[in-house]
Amino acid sequence: MNVSTPEIVIPAALLPNDGRFGSGPSKVRHDAVAALADAAPKYLGTSHRHSTVRSVVGRMRTGMASLFGLPDGYEVLLGNGGSTQFWDAAAFGLIERRSSHLVLGEFSSKFAAVTRNAPHLEDPEVVESEPGGTPARLDVVNGDAYAYPQNETSTGVTVPVHRPLGDALVLVDALVLVDATSAAGGMAVDPADFDAYYFAPQKCFATDAGIWIALCSPAAIARIESIHASGRWTPPTLDLAIALENSRLDQTYNTPALATLFLLANQVDWMLAQGGLSWATGRCNTSAGIVYGWAATHAHATPFVKDADYRSPVTATIDFDDTVDAAALAAVLRANGILDVEPYRKLGRNQLRIALFPAIEPEDVRALTASIDYVLDVVGPGKS
Repeated sequence: MNVSTPEIVIPAALLPNDGRFGSGPSKVRHDAVAALADAAPKYLGTSHRHSTVRSVVGRMRTGMASLFGLPDGYEVLLGNGGSTQFWDAAAFGLIERRSSHLVLGEFSSKFAAVTRNAPHLEDPEVVESEPGGTPARLDVVNGDAYAYPQNETSTGVTVPVHRPLGDALVLVDALVLVDATSAAGGMAVDPADFDAYYFAPQKCFATDAGIWIALCSPAAIARIESIHASGRWTPPTLDLAIALENSRLDQTYNTPALATLFLLANQVDWMLAQGGLSWATGRCNTSAGIVYGWAATHAHATPFVKDADYRSPVTATIDFDDTVDAAALAAVLRANGILDVEPYRKLGRNQLRIALFPAIEPEDVRALTASIDYVLDVVGPGKS
């Protein structure tokens, strides 16, 4: 099967009800968009310094604390820009001297690069795993911050959220900075195991991009305040002390995207109403069971991540053998309204990447696999 494949029409009975399977921006629920439209006349185009918007931010922050079961002393911070901007902010406001990084793919490597290039920090300690391979966890951390992704979006590899060990094989004081951009809201986590659990909302939280959220422990708050008090120069838009001050007022330092905030708060409310984080993770696990179970028994497909214990329940990466042109397959699916299942562009593999976020119906995931089978049956592997 190659890009010269003739037009194929997948029967409507096989198609998902909603064909959005992108890993970000991700599917936004119709009900959330309708709620935004209803609120728009008194919400969109209003000042983010007044109660109309600040009440939405406050509702989101309270909802996040409830969703993740944050203990007393933990705070929900937010600021403009996504996780990429938070890496820059963390290099200024959460890392004192040196960080240690677990690199599993493109996104985790970018944070390590930020700290390596920061002139005020020492070179980071970096342990890197092959894409898709079992993570090489750091048993010993030499630094004051330990950074890793809970879910590496580019490969679909996961890491259990955990605290590191020092030379004496006891827990160390390094802050645990967890990139949860594609994991938060779809994977279980214990707040006791992290100090900053940060993410952007355009994945499990089913909204547009444009902000970052960080769930911060008392230790992370103390680090932010200590670095700020030390006089380290920081651009105001990257100053976590300024973000902390404004978050406590249910606002951002500079003007946020109001639609993003509204959709985020709506998604948090929806998840809580459905049963909270346990419900959301269970739904993602159901979808993951469908797609991995299908791939594991398929004649031409296999899960990219070989170790089942490290396979993502929120972004599934599925390899195809040489008889299938995955790029052509994705093109046929797109022509039939099944969107954004192409692999991560820099990974360069013959595969599909399928989002399994809470807003995506498990039955739509099942329909996706049926649609793929239909296309392969019509074309026949190896035919053009």
